[in-house]
Amino acid sequence: MTDAPVPNQGLSSSQQSRCRLGRRLRWRPTSAAHLAAAETRVLQHVKSKVDRLYVPISNDRRIWTLKVDSQNTEALPIVLIHGFGAGVGFWLLNIDAFAKHRAVYAFDVLGFGQSSRPKFNTNADAVEEEFVNSIEEWREGVGLEKFILLGHSFGGFLAASYSIKHPDRVKHLILADPWGFPERTEEAAEEQRAQIPDWMRAIGSILLRFNPLSPFRAAGPWGPRLIRKARPDLQAKFTDAFEDFTIIDYLYHCNAQPPSAETAFGHLQVPYGFARNAMLPRMSQLREDVPITFIFGGESWMDSRPGKQTEILRKDSYVDVMYIRDAGHHVYADRPDRFNGKVVWVCNHADRLHQAETRETIMETSM
Repeated sequence: MTDAPVPNQGLSSSQQSRCRLGRRLRWRPTSAAHLAAAETRVLQHVKSKVDRLYVPISNDRRIWTLKVDSQNTEALPIVLIHGFGAGVGFWLLNIDAFAKHRAVYAFDVLGFGQSSRPKFNTNADAVEEEFVNSIEEWREGVGLEKFILLGHSFGGFLAASYSIKHPDRVKHLILADPWGFPERTEEAAEEQRAQIPDWMRAIGSILLRFNPLSPFRAAGPWGPRLIRKARPDLQAKFTDAFEDFTIIDYLYHCNAQPPSAETAFGHLQVPYGFARNAMLPRMSQLREDVPITFIFGGESWMDSRPGKQTEILRKDSYVDVMYIRDAGHHVYADRPDRFNGKVVWVCNHADRLHQAETRETIMETSM
């Protein structure tokens, strides 16, 4: 019988130290259970009765879903799509305001949060189609027929793409500081580069070569501390809800999981922050009877000109462009009361139009 090999046997002391450091860096203080617990802590701020469940879609994948039912069956439900690297918990300042009037649905985009994290295609068109198809399969799974669709940032890009492909489902499209609309030109790229925050610009060239969330994984056990130092701005947006690091810890656990959608996002973008297949020119493909409301943060680094440009492009359709003063890119969290008020107004308007259309259809069929 031979003796079992001793780990690191034959290595120098410096090599053994590097091995120990490597093992420690590979260890991250996160797991699916950590993420679920962090989300639960975040959603304790929500007063509405929230149901949380997995909705199965094709290829053994699942979409993590948050649902608030409503007794107002005449009101259209609202579906919320979060932005890059986020999850359903980031709607904590908005859910109660919306749920007073209608059913609310939110889901973790495929590849983010607690949803399945598959390997995506590397072709930009195919990646976008995978995201859109997953949303449609999710819709079928929860049994929604028609709804108001609200997307923030990357979620706005996906919401617009979904609406182009499935216009019968969307009674009103709300785009909150959407990403991916303007076409990339050298002039636009320079303007965008000057607008994005310093911390993003400083690491932008590095992150273009890697998964943009990889530093938080590479930091190993120091990941939570790193993200707390990197995003104090995000924590400040939720201070009315949490005095501690609850929201930042949730962000960490969302993004320290195995990479999936963030890798796919890399195939959709080109420097600095432009979509490879810009959405603005494609808004002419959206069916004319689908109304759109843009809501921009007045202080956001995101280009708001596509709102007015869409208005011109769709001159025979309903397009409204709203701005919220003193709000940045995270407009839903920077000024939640104002944001919620505008969304509620838009939704009530959509309800009235939908109810009028329903009455007209009933009258036509009864004649």
